[in-house]
Order: sequence, then structure tokens, then C-alpha cells
Amino acid sequence: MKKTISIISAAACMAGFAAVPANAEGGDKVYGTMNIPYSDFYSAEIEDAYEVDAVSSATANKWKMNEAGQLVAGTYNDGEGTILGVTFPVEVDASDVDKLAKYGFAALDSKPAAYKEVSLSGDSLTVSKVIDTNGEQNVSGSATVSTSTRYGDYQLNVTGYPEETDLYGVIVNTKEGDKYALRHLENIWRAGQLAWSAGITTKEAHGNELKYDDYADSMGKTVTSVTFITLDGYTTVDVGEQYLPVKFAGEVKAEDSAAGTGKTSLTLSSFPDDYQKNISVGDGFTVTETEISYTNAMPGKYTVTVTDESGKYAPMSGDFILSTSDIPVKYSDGKLVRADGFSDEDAANFIKNIASVEVNGTAYNASGKRSVKIVGEDGTIDFAVKSGENDVFDGSGNYSLTVTAAGYSDPLKIEIKNEEAVTSTTSTATATSPASTTTAASSKAAATSKGADSPKTGTAGTTAPMTVLALACAAAFALRKKDN
Repeated sequence: MKKTISIISAAACMAGFAAVPANAEGGDKVYGTMNIPYSDFYSAEIEDAYEVDAVSSATANKWKMNEAGQLVAGTYNDGEGTILGVTFPVEVDASDVDKLAKYGFAALDSKPAAYKEVSLSGDSLTVSKVIDTNGEQNVSGSATVSTSTRYGDYQLNVTGYPEETDLYGVIVNTKEGDKYALRHLENIWRAGQLAWSAGITTKEAHGNELKYDDYADSMGKTVTSVTFITLDGYTTVDVGEQYLPVKFAGEVKAEDSAAGTGKTSLTLSSFPDDYQKNISVGDGFTVTETEISYTNAMPGKYTVTVTDESGKYAPMSGDFILSTSDIPVKYSDGKLVRADGFSDEDAANFIKNIASVEVNGTAYNASGKRSVKIVGEDGTIDFAVKSGENDVFDGSGNYSLTVTAAGYSDPLKIEIKNEEAVTSTTSTATATSPASTTTAASSKAAATSKGADSPKTGTAGTTAPMTVLALACAAAFALRKKDN
């Protein structure tokens, strides 16, 4: 790994812990960090670059997570939810330092491994490509393309990218010679996940309007590599050839119907004339462009998928529900078991399709990122389960549950009295509490240790070292006085 940037300079005990001045190599060049707007950051990276805008976020806190090791590390914002660009190492003329104060310029004590040359002409800022002193790294990796994402039209999941380091910029390169600059939060996510809109999906999961104009022509292109910009410079990951299927504003709509044996209508809207349709649902289903027929279908949610046999266009899909008024389960001794007159398969299907569980008036989703697993796969109710840091069950042993499952028109309602639940609650809670405490402590420790090579120049990170140095000086003075 390349040499990281040293941020905090040594201090002299009796000199008020003064910071070492910025390194001025060559007599008039100074190194530091400064806030660089996305448009200026990418302007020299991409020939004939388009204007790369700032990015806004409707989420309450994610745009604030710009400390080292965090989600949008290395960025700066307007304090109101808009990420404006990145704070990156630069080389500037010593005479320009004062003029760069409005860009948050802060001196570094040594020449960084990677930086941008910055110059001023009046109020006009000129920013170079990254100067990578150790040379660009080219590595082999892989990628998968998804056209079904909550964050736009395309999601690219890359492996082989530089891990355990903060990303300051990402450029997607195509076989056709196009380059697409990505921004944090809207386009750059964790774990090599990248996403963007090409104009079909124009709002992301939280309701943000997605900026798509500069990505609209990515449809139908083939991604061959992705360039990641870090404090160590460039790392370009070769990902083979990843085609971006053409998307369109079409619709697949299947009507809900009754479970068992029957049929339901299917409507395919606004498909291109040259879309070669292959339509499927699953075993036991027969599909045409207008109808879905089925035999002995269990209750639940199903998906009909339409793919293009030519491979040119993106697949399309739609969900529908086959339902029943039957409730094939009942509560017994801490778990859901099959009800009289139903099979084990019927009971297992209900449990598999549980969508939510309401406990004493509070509803909890059973699937998704913030799901709470109250009912296990075997039907056992976890009386020690937590939602975040809070207990779902209050320990009283008196609970009113409403269990809702997809495909079942009526929910299962359960009343649990103290004598039925107290044994299960006590024993399970005792077994799980210590593990939860350990996990929380470990996560906090891991977050604290990340990002030691960040080019921050503020004083927040110097408190511990300065305190130790001050104590050492005080001790030395005391010993000297004692000797005297």
C-alpha cells in the first residue's frame, strides 16, 4: 500500500504546541487540502467533461457522515443537505494560499502521495488531473449489472475495488469511450456499489429527484472498467464487458386473484416493437401476453417476468397476489403450528409469507432492511427479539399479536396470557442479551479505528496526543524541580 499522508505535526512542549508550517518544496509550492467542487474536481479527469453538479439528500443524516471511514468521507456540504464536492490534497503557489481561504485551504506538513495542482487567475479556479506520484494501479476485478434498483436505472456492483480506504471520486468507463463521473450518496455507495439514473427512474427510494441528463446516453453502452480515486491516487478495475440493457417506460401488470386453480389477466404496456418477449412466472403457471393460468397454486405473492431474448432491452416484471380466506395455522406453546384440517405444507406457506407482526398495537415488518424477525422459519415466536435497541415484548407475558401474511385476506390474531409465555421469555432473554452487548461494543471499536490516513488538518484528532505530550512535559518539569 502506498505511503499515507501525515496530518498532525510534532509540537514542542515549551513552544505552545505550534504546528509545523506547510511544506514548501521548490521554494514556492505549498501542499494542503481544500474543498473542490465536483465540477472542478472532474473537469480535468474527463475530456470535454460535462458540468458535474452537487448532489442533494432527503435523508436526515447520511450527507453529514463525512468523517474518515464514514459513508461520504472526504466530502463537504452546505450544512443543509447538499454535498458540494470533496476535500482533497492540492499543490498551490504560496502566493495563492490566502486567496484559497474561501475554499477551506489547510496546510499539510508533507507532500502527499496524490494531489491536484490548483491555480488561480482572478476568481477563476483551475484544477488539474490527479498527480499520482506512485503511478496508477490497474487491477482485475468483476462487476454485475442490475436494472432493478431503488437508486436509479442501473446498479453496478464491483469487486476488486480498493477497500479499507475512502473514495473521493469514481469514473465509469465504457467500451465506446464514454466516461461517467459519479458523486457520493446518489451514485457512490458502500462496498463497490454504484448506481445512476438514465431518465426512466427519476426518483430514488427516499423521494429524491435523481439527476440523469448526463447519464441518459449510458443505455446500451458496455462498461469495461471503473476508476476509483483515493488518497493513494488512481486504481482502475477492469471488469470485462458489462452491457447496460436499454430501459424504457413500460409496465407489466397482472391482476390479483384467488389461490388454487384459475387464471388472471396480464397487461404488457409500451414495449418496443422489436422486444422479443419471453414471459414466465414459475412451475404450475402457463402465460400468454394477456393471461396467466395456474393449477394448485398456493396463496402468496408471485412475480411475472418478461425478458428480451435478443438481450438488447432490460427485463421487466410485475407482482400479483393469489389469496385465500383460510388461516392454516394456530398458536400453541410459543409457536405457530398447523391448524386442524390443514397440512404442514399449508402452515409452512403461511409462515413463509408473513409480511408483518403487530405486538400490543405496534407493527413490525417481517422483511426488508429494517425487518424484525418475530416469527422464525419453524413458527417459533422469539419473545426476546429487539427492534433496534428496544425490546419488542415488554416481559409481562400478556401479549396481543396480529400476524399478516401475503396471500391471506384475514390476519391471524393471538392473545397470549402470562402463564403461557413467561418461561419462554425468561430463558431466551437470558441467552441473547450478552451477545447483543458484545456486538454493539465491537462495532463501535471498528468504526473508531477506521480512516487513519485521512488528510484532515483540523485539531479535533490531536487532543489525545497533545494531552500525552503535555503530561510528559509536566512530569519532566516536576522531576527537575525535585532534583533541584
